[in-house]
Amino acid sequence: MEIEKKFDVHEGTPVPDWTQLSAVARVSAGEDRHLDAAYLDTADLALAHAGVAVRRRTGGPDEGWHIKGPLIHGGRVELVWPLAEDVPDGLREEIAEWTTDPLEPLARIVNDRTVYELLDADGRTVAEFVDDRVRASDLREGIDREWCEWEIELGPAVPDDIEGFFAEVERVALASGARPASSASKLARALGQ
Repeated sequence: MEIEKKFDVHEGTPVPDWTQLSAVARVSAGEDRHLDAAYLDTADLALAHAGVAVRRRTGGPDEGWHIKGPLIHGGRVELVWPLAEDVPDGLREEIAEWTTDPLEPLARIVNDRTVYELLDADGRTVAEFVDDRVRASDLREGIDREWCEWEIELGPAVPDDIEGFFAEVERVALASGARPASSASKLARALGQ
């Protein structure tokens, strides 16, 4: 289950001091990643209408084929298969609930990301913070878009008060120059939504 909060930022906005959060004792050094994702859907956008995204992504520790499920109780289930050229059979089986139609290119999203682990006093990951510089192409409309955003995704050492944690995150992010996210996901923004 992926539970995260997103913010829009101007390029070059300095990363906040996340040790201002009560659950965070220290922050890891940043790790740079180059991610390149091809998103697919049916001709009639059956997956998008169901709130589901399918992508093939290279780069990062979880490169491969991904399904991001619909938003449920503030989080999304994400399933991953190893990187391969063709859509894995297991992925097709998972999306059969929404469609069995052929998948075709929808968007390409290239993301230069810097990742920071937000750690508690015992060194456990409370959350992962990412500073993203995104270039996206809507392959159906032929429109390119660029933006920068921050994401914070809960880690294994989830705080007891998730709502309170995200309220602190929002306070620190907004005070550091961030704005509420203008779109629910990178794919939606790539498609102008």
